[in-house]
Amino acid sequence: MDSNSLQAFVTVADKESFSLAAEQLFLTQSAISKRIALLEEQLDSKLFDRIGRKVSLTEAGNTLLPQARQILRQLQDAKRSLHDLQGQVSGNLSMAASHHISLHRLPPVLRRFTKECPEVDLDLRFDASEIAYEGVLKGDLELALITLSPQPHKQIHAQKVWDDPLRYVVSPDHPLAGKPSVSLEELTAYNAILSGSATFTRQIAAQQFSHPELRLKTAMSTNYLDTIRMMVTIGLGWSLLPDTMINRDLSVLNVDAPPVSRQLGYISHKERTLSKAAQRFIEMLEANSST
Repeated sequence: MDSNSLQAFVTVADKESFSLAAEQLFLTQSAISKRIALLEEQLDSKLFDRIGRKVSLTEAGNTLLPQARQILRQLQDAKRSLHDLQGQVSGNLSMAASHHISLHRLPPVLRRFTKECPEVDLDLRFDASEIAYEGVLKGDLELALITLSPQPHKQIHAQKVWDDPLRYVVSPDHPLAGKPSVSLEELTAYNAILSGSATFTRQIAAQQFSHPELRLKTAMSTNYLDTIRMMVTIGLGWSLLPDTMINRDLSVLNVDAPPVSRQLGYISHKERTLSKAAQRFIEMLEANSST
């Protein structure tokens, strides 16, 4: 059993496709099939069912998958540890950042890191928090800078770096604008424009409306906060937006409810040994949060 076969197996399982796995690994589909066949022969177990174009894990495949991910992580950690013996901050750092953090929090840290650690090969992706979260959980990413989940997975280490207060906002000509105080019940009478229902930000916002009598009228939803701000600005509804995004085109409501805030920070996998590059980036991140 070799790492190439295990990597092919994990990638096919993630993509649910031999052809897509081949594209990701820059191999031919035939090469992927041979690696899977070799692994099945070595384990004396069928790992995938292939019905038409659909590829799904067998019971044996489902059993192997988490162990294969762990083996690949341990191999990566071993290579990284040997490389780090040189004492230089170098090597690869695979990381993702949410769109909001990328625009409003990351630039000064990224500028300093790339200047001070030029030997690091930085693989930086810009993803929704939820996608980046899965990338760390699966072992594809070493770090992710995201809106932290209200209910983190037991294998995820999450560290808050910033508090991100959210404010109820409307356009200046909205019926609620200028009122001295607004109740949650009054808000439910008007259209809301919020992040998608599966997002961490939406889960945080929805906690204030968990009472059965408070039913949100969600007219639109998108995962892009800048798009939400634009739609609120033109009067399509109210929303909850971070302080950093509020401008003169928005009116902040004084809502009679506890303040709402989300936590922004970084996550890593508890079973993964962080590289020197990741450790140095975290140091810079935490130093920047206190300035």
